[in-house]
Amino acid sequence: MSTENTIGIFDSGIGGTSIWKEINHLLPYENTIYLADTKNAPYGTKSKDEIIAYSIKNTEFLLNKNAKLVVVACNTATLNAVAVLREKFDVPFIGLEPAIKPAALQSQTKNIGVLATQASIQSENFKNAVLNFPDVNIIPQIGYNLVQLIEQGHIDSPEMDQLLQQYVQPMVEKNIDYLVLGCTHYPYLFDKIKAIVPPTVQIIDSGEAVAKQTKHILESNKALNLSNKMGQNLFYTNGNATVLKSILGFTTNVFESDF
Repeated sequence: MSTENTIGIFDSGIGGTSIWKEINHLLPYENTIYLADTKNAPYGTKSKDEIIAYSIKNTEFLLNKNAKLVVVACNTATLNAVAVLREKFDVPFIGLEPAIKPAALQSQTKNIGVLATQASIQSENFKNAVLNFPDVNIIPQIGYNLVQLIEQGHIDSPEMDQLLQQYVQPMVEKNIDYLVLGCTHYPYLFDKIKAIVPPTVQIIDSGEAVAKQTKHILESNKALNLSNKMGQNLFYTNGNATVLKSILGFTTNVFESDF
């Protein structure tokens, strides 16, 4: 495997770009390919079998583009499909899970909120994570329609504000001091959520931890790109690229592809 091969990253849509940004910030010399399966977003409302099928298809696309490592930049896909991917393909996979552990260990009120998709909250992995902290009151909230609004470019909309108030305020009233963002789309709502919660509530996601784990795995496999040339970053979507370009803040190297 060439160290110049790419880091492959996929998500059900544009949300995983929040993970790509963290990886690109920490590893600027790595080549990356980001895959947005926009046509099938959101994964959070799909069955486990559907999520596995989409994840296999996405991985095959990235491996055909010479991925040396695959980041499953989607909590829903990680919780439902990453074990299957690790059995089926001979490359390292890095998955995402809601940052329940650090929140639970650091919480002073012993009440933490988790905002995530339906498929994530209903997964066995999520239920097991909750069981690991019996002394902490973990309050799950499904973020119905949040991903759809983000994918449609409606982050700054009255409907988004109304939904966030509806989902977050009840958790605040239960005395949470940590709010875990359990979907890679949700960091794009950080400022809106921050405006709802009191300053005593910490909002956390998995982006920085995933970037550090990516670096660690590449170093362990002697696959880190040691060149001092800035990496090439390519983005593919099987939907309309307009929102993807908007959230990235640039239009170059963003392609529509019917994969």
